[in-house]
Amino acid sequence: MSDCLFCKIVSGEVPADKVHEDDRVIAFRDINPQAPTHVLVIPRDHIMSADAVTAEQMSIWSHLLEVAQQIARAEEIAAWGYRMVTNVGRDGGQTVDHLHLHLLGGRALAWPPG
Repeated sequence: MSDCLFCKIVSGEVPADKVHEDDRVIAFRDINPQAPTHVLVIPRDHIMSADAVTAEQMSIWSHLLEVAQQIARAEEIAAWGYRMVTNVGRDGGQTVDHLHLHLLGGRALAWPPG
């Protein structure tokens, strides 16, 4: 999608502070971090949200989680704990209509989040 911010990051049209990149996903630091570590993990393919993932695309979920785990270890937040969040729709807090997983850590996180 040409107007999707995350698709523009995938294509290289918009720069991002990338921490991981492979043939299926890209992970980059959030420009408005809500924790000392705040990384977004996104699929290269445009998928609108977690609600739009089809049965054929389910393997992207496990890959997003695997990459988030790797980043948590690399960022040295895994031992203390971290949060993974995906928002769905406007009422769910989704601001970019492209599936993305927030990885947050580096401090104690409050609950409920919002």
